Amino acid sequence: MNDLPICVTCGVQYGEPRDDCPICEDERQYVGWEGQRWTSLRELREAGHRSVVAEEGPGVFGVGTDPATAIGQRALLVRTPSGNVLWDMVTHLDDDLIRQVNELGGIDAIAISHPHFYGTMVEWAHVFDAPIHIHAADRRWVARPDESVVFWDGDTHEIAEGLTLVNAGVHFDGGQVMHWRDGEDGRGALFSGDILQVVPDRRWVSFMYSYPNLIPERPRTVRRALSLLGPYGFDRVYGGWWKRVVRTDGAAAVRRSAERYLRFALDDTPDGSPLKPRAAP
Repeated sequence: MNDLPICVTCGVQYGEPRDDCPICEDERQYVGWEGQRWTSLRELREAGHRSVVAEEGPGVFGVGTDPATAIGQRALLVRTPSGNVLWDMVTHLDDDLIRQVNELGGIDAIAISHPHFYGTMVEWAHVFDAPIHIHAADRRWVARPDESVVFWDGDTHEIAEGLTLVNAGVHFDGGQVMHWRDGEDGRGALFSGDILQVVPDRRWVSFMYSYPNLIPERPRTVRRALSLLGPYGFDRVYGGWWKRVVRTDGAAAVRRSAERYLRFALDDTPDGSPLKPRAAP
């Protein structure tokens, strides 16, 4: 399967050749300025891309590529007593990366936050004999249908003891985050991809319908996500890129970030009443 087409812009692998990438033609993404371009795993390897595996936190190893491909995200291998979960996905995969992941215990399950990070998920699932957990609301975006893809419905879904997927619904209807109850010595960890985007000021996260095209998320969607996350405690929030990590007080950071977002989006005062017009200079 090394020659299956991969979109250069988003890094998603398709099951057969085609002229367009529906994921990039959607308003949340974009077609590259040079037009639709394709590559493959074989071409990426021949171009000199290599794997990068490095610790990102207690029991959490980042999995990335140098030079980065597509959007440039890194995945996270979460090592737990219930099994290892690969959270999110990168496009590049080679023998060296397979060896490094196996040395860390392999992969028992894969879960991906949203379609922009689907990458070569089916290749990974076949190599590591692991199911891919995707929310059913994003079924139509799966570019390479395969029996390894397991769709789930509803608000939450436990994939292993203490590991729960939450359908936050931000960015995509099926946008999901993962809560690790026992992470951070029992204080909990949240893996958010860019469903809750950890911003450069790592004390905060933000919420967008489209990041490259700067389309804000709907306030009602942000409120729903905040409500669903309410029962879960977590000290850290792991975003989608290297070092994008809220390292402490994560649950409070998400709450205050949502409150700030809604205050700006709705132009409200802290108590929800409309702001008074500014006096003329």
